[in-house]
Amino acid sequence: MTSPEIIERYQNAIIQIATQTGTGSGFYIKEFDIIVTNNHVVDNSPEVTIQGKVFAKSLSRVWYTDKKHDLAFLEPPAGAALAEISLGNYAEMKDGDDVVAIGHPYGLNYTATQGVISKVDRIRDGLKYIQIDAAINPGNSGGPLVNDKGQIIGVNSFIIRGGDNLGFALPVDYLRTALQMYLPYRGNVSTRCVSCDYLVTAANIDSGKYCASCGTEVKLPEMPEKEAEAVGVAKTIETILRELGKDIKLARNGANNWEVTEGSAKIKIAYNATNYFIAGDAFLCQMPADPLKIKSLYQYLLEENYKMNGLVLSCSGQNIVLSCIMYDMDVTVENGKEQFEKLFKKADEYDDLLKHEFGCLARLIE
Repeated sequence: MTSPEIIERYQNAIIQIATQTGTGSGFYIKEFDIIVTNNHVVDNSPEVTIQGKVFAKSLSRVWYTDKKHDLAFLEPPAGAALAEISLGNYAEMKDGDDVVAIGHPYGLNYTATQGVISKVDRIRDGLKYIQIDAAINPGNSGGPLVNDKGQIIGVNSFIIRGGDNLGFALPVDYLRTALQMYLPYRGNVSTRCVSCDYLVTAANIDSGKYCASCGTEVKLPEMPEKEAEAVGVAKTIETILRELGKDIKLARNGANNWEVTEGSAKIKIAYNATNYFIAGDAFLCQMPADPLKIKSLYQYLLEENYKMNGLVLSCSGQNIVLSCIMYDMDVTVENGKEQFEKLFKKADEYDDLLKHEFGCLARLIE
């Protein structure tokens, strides 16, 4: 298969995953009705947010964790028409074979990088890995490594920092073993013991914290009695969003990042802890196709900016963006709520107005 054919086949099976601390990729295996990702992507979270081409952002339960092999299995969304993709045969792979790594690096959706297998059986920490020269970047973790037949032959796992495209994927054989081990316990929390590979479940865990086979301390991905709260500025932001009626769990999009919708507008909120400011960017519609309307649109945006206090309309490429910036020392729940409420309301209003009055195009949905 060509790379475009592989991407076409996989785009409805690739999943975006986000926690309070980061983001990553995953993929759906219909044979086992499960989403596969890396253990380090879920980062000890018993529940994560997922989003795909054919379903909206939703919460997903973490059912299985495996620190040794860096694997985790998640509950798929109900009713979504996810693509059927198949597992390949690792034994058939050899050095020099063409591969494609698919994922969401740096938040860029459905990105594929081509490369070749540099070494099919590189040994690290007692496990075999597929060393590849296809770029694996932050966000690619947990995505599939695919051969030229369009089959999964590995799970993109890690890179060597400072290396020139030194990427590593866990061979599919390890994944298949884990899936077959977990299948009889599907829908129950479990973790694989890092010492003896025994599958620990709520039914066989010893004293609530030890592997019944070897006594190693383990932790099941169970929901906590009380959800951990954000701290500092992040807590203030989440309090504001909660009081504005937003679902905080669904809004979280990695460390110090949130994403919400208001009508047809998408709003991204980020806290820059280095420079001490909070930015809210509402991505509205796109520039009109008719060039004759662009001049009047620019004039309108400038006039609106002159009238507004605390909000700014701008153009970023083809996107029209409504933004606000607040310095963290100045933000309270009260004034932050007022500013965000204003941003959300005006974003929805401007999105509709710009489409109607200037022929602006609907924003492309990722």
